[in-house]
Amino acid sequence: MLGFYNYTVILTYIGMISGFTGIVFVIKGNILYALICLMVAGICDMFDGKIAATRKRTKAEKQFGVEIDSLSDLICFGVLPGALIFSICHSSNLGMVISSFYVLCALIRLAWFNVDELQRQENEEGRRNVYLGLPVTTTAFLIPSFILAGKMIHIRLEILMPIVLVLIAIAFLTPFKIKKPNITRNIVILIGILFILGLVLCKVIL
Repeated sequence: MLGFYNYTVILTYIGMISGFTGIVFVIKGNILYALICLMVAGICDMFDGKIAATRKRTKAEKQFGVEIDSLSDLICFGVLPGALIFSICHSSNLGMVISSFYVLCALIRLAWFNVDELQRQENEEGRRNVYLGLPVTTTAFLIPSFILAGKMIHIRLEILMPIVLVLIAIAFLTPFKIKKPNITRNIVILIGILFILGLVLCKVIL
């Protein structure tokens, strides 16, 4: 069979399935479950690179890992949030334009990241320490947080979320530096935040 199926990519595959499931929930009108799928995909993304680093991989496996990770990210953190906000905007034309712009920016950023990452791997060992621009995976935390904040302070989501989506999209392509967090040190905190966020979302939205 084409592709690789060892444990270094399984979590990426699970994250992609979670992202696609979230899109299905958006189509069915279940925003809460879609948000939960988005956060699950975010948790998978936290671990996949760490797990991949535990195995000595061939050059082809490393390149495949870069490509499959970005393709999965486009579905989970590009298409899913775009579809989510389009639904929140009641499928309006403006919502379609903004969501399309967001997905396009996510696509461009991920394509650029692939090129940059492959060049980096040729010149240096280990994992990168700095990102340029906002990583697309941050939407797993940002989108639920802003939706929750909007609900709690009674701001209409169909007004708030398109603005948030445009700002996030612009941040994807803006070349400011972000230090990559130490996953080992921060993973418990990050998962705890997402778990609490999920519980609060359930209480607020249901």
